[in-house]
Amino acid sequence: MEITCYRDIELQRALRQLPAAVYNTAYLLLEHSKEGVVFVPIRRMQYLAVIDREEIIFLNAEHKSWVDIAWQNFRPQQRTALTEPVPYEAVYYNPDANETMKRLLCEFPPALRALAARDTPSIAARIIKFDRSPLSS
Repeated sequence: MEITCYRDIELQRALRQLPAAVYNTAYLLLEHSKEGVVFVPIRRMQYLAVIDREEIIFLNAEHKSWVDIAWQNFRPQQRTALTEPVPYEAVYYNPDANETMKRLLCEFPPALRALAARDTPSIAARIIKFDRSPLSS
């Protein structure tokens, strides 16, 4: 799947922290992706999150190809443990982005978990043959 996204003028930039579970899940989904990108539908908001190596962008269903919010410059190397939050910058391109951001912080994690639950890799089964020798009497 290929989509073209556009950005308006940056209206605001804020330093934030992403909970470790959210960052780790997004990173694992990206690592398992063959295309190097992950699409996460956030149905309750009618948004699509697009995760790539550099950022996570959020597209509104009404303005399909225009980025409302981008989460950029993730710095996982600043953590001392995998359970610590990851610092990043939220970039707002829409005047209503502050309200949208509040909802995204609530709705994105469950949407990401739902996708991860469906995306669990299947493990190939192996059949082990046992030699059955006839019982001696």
